[in-house]
Amino acid sequence: MAEPGPSVFPRLDVVPRTGSTNDDVVAGLRADPAAWPHLAALRAEHQDAGRGRTGRGWETPPGTALTVSIVLRPRVAPERWPVLTLLGGFAVVTGLRQLGAPAALKWPNDVVLPAQPAIEGWGPLRKVGGVLADAVPGATTERSPGAVVLGVGVNVAQAADELPVPWATSLALAGIVTDAEHVLDAVGTALARAFTVWEDADGDPQTSGLLDALRAVTTTLDEAVAVQLPGGHVLEGRAVDLDTAGRLLVDVGGHLQAVDAGDVRHLRLA
Repeated sequence: MAEPGPSVFPRLDVVPRTGSTNDDVVAGLRADPAAWPHLAALRAEHQDAGRGRTGRGWETPPGTALTVSIVLRPRVAPERWPVLTLLGGFAVVTGLRQLGAPAALKWPNDVVLPAQPAIEGWGPLRKVGGVLADAVPGATTERSPGAVVLGVGVNVAQAADELPVPWATSLALAGIVTDAEHVLDAVGTALARAFTVWEDADGDPQTSGLLDALRAVTTTLDEAVAVQLPGGHVLEGRAVDLDTAGRLLVDVGGHLQAVDAGDVRHLRLA
């Protein structure tokens, strides 16, 4: 295995254990914004109180996963920041593909690999990673009026009995021989490139090419889906596209509905 390339991170702290790297970096930004520049990162070898997008707990066995939080300081209008969750997912997919994993994005923030047998809600897919973005509007520096903390988790070396749910997998189970350092290097490089292109286009997903890139890696498109919306309502239809804000467009009986948040279940099993 080749050594990782030069780091894109101006600051990379590595700790043996923490509850949540996102919580730690958010607290650091609020205490001393200048100490956390663009692409500064905190990685934990063991995270025991991680959070998913809907607040679900997430813990990994020590030394088996990449758990890292990366500071993004966008020089674009804050109303365009929400797409950074999708940009982060795209970067993880791109980085894993560079390592040989056939990764894809399950909208909005799950990174998946193909697997059999198919299971309810996921079809022939298993979750190998995910992203979570926390905005920190008060962490002002000369570069930007605030920051976004992008949490990234990737299952690297877990065995089947170390995974918390039946719809999870790891790179090792998919036959990808690597380690957390190489995954971080690949994902960090992809993230820095994608962010620069997006920022240079003033945060516009369409003119930056991000929207087309997302369409190409999003496995949810052209699938029959059930989306549990905030509040509990379930929307069933066919996911047909992403709009210019990255929202999922679902065809419900011939009417398009734009979904900006929700848990997506794939209804096709084969």
